Amino acid sequence: MTAGMGSSFDPDRIAALRGQRGKSLTPQGASSNALKLLWQRAIALTLGFVALLYGIEGVDTATGGSLEREGVRPRTTEGLSGILFAPVLHADWAHLIGNTLPVIVLGLLTLLTGIGRGLAATAIIWVVAGVGTWLTGASGSVHVGASVLIFGWLTYLISRGIFARNLWQILIGVVVGLLYGSILFGVLPGQPGISWQGHLFGAVGGLVAGWVLSRNAGHRSRGGSDGRLASSG
Repeated sequence: MTAGMGSSFDPDRIAALRGQRGKSLTPQGASSNALKLLWQRAIALTLGFVALLYGIEGVDTATGGSLEREGVRPRTTEGLSGILFAPVLHADWAHLIGNTLPVIVLGLLTLLTGIGRGLAATAIIWVVAGVGTWLTGASGSVHVGASVLIFGWLTYLISRGIFARNLWQILIGVVVGLLYGSILFGVLPGQPGISWQGHLFGAVGGLVAGWVLSRNAGHRSRGGSDGRLASSG
């Protein structure tokens, strides 16, 4: 009985257990866990948003396209609500399917800059694109589609490294630009059925987000120079 109780309090065993606990709390382990959690959250949010887009298009189809009228209608009081709803509405399934892959890729990359920062960038793009389209769009037109976010995410990812003067972020922006930069021609007028105003102001919103959030990140980094780990957003 005594020997059995003694083995439960073996000093070497206790030291080994303490060592294992210490290993689990190393900065490297904490960083790895944080990165894994970031990826999980970013993927979940991105796929959740895509599922929302498809669900809304399903409802729109079932109701004979009634939701499309909730897009941005320039310079009308009724069209102001479109600033909120337009990015999740699409003209038809082909429109949505064409936007799906860029939404997944660029939306995910944006969230991987930090969940809070990525959501803030998306909100800035959403508002700037909607307001800009409402002010400048053609009278009598209705503007819908997640492409305003796509253009905004693209310019955000390209510009944030330049504003932050961060080489790694610049390299990521260069890669993104090489992959998707050609779509920026969509900001030019003259393409029938294309909301170039939405594309243009989505891209402007991305630049604004890159500038604002890079400045905020710089302030946080300077504020965390007392030895505390600065938040990644």
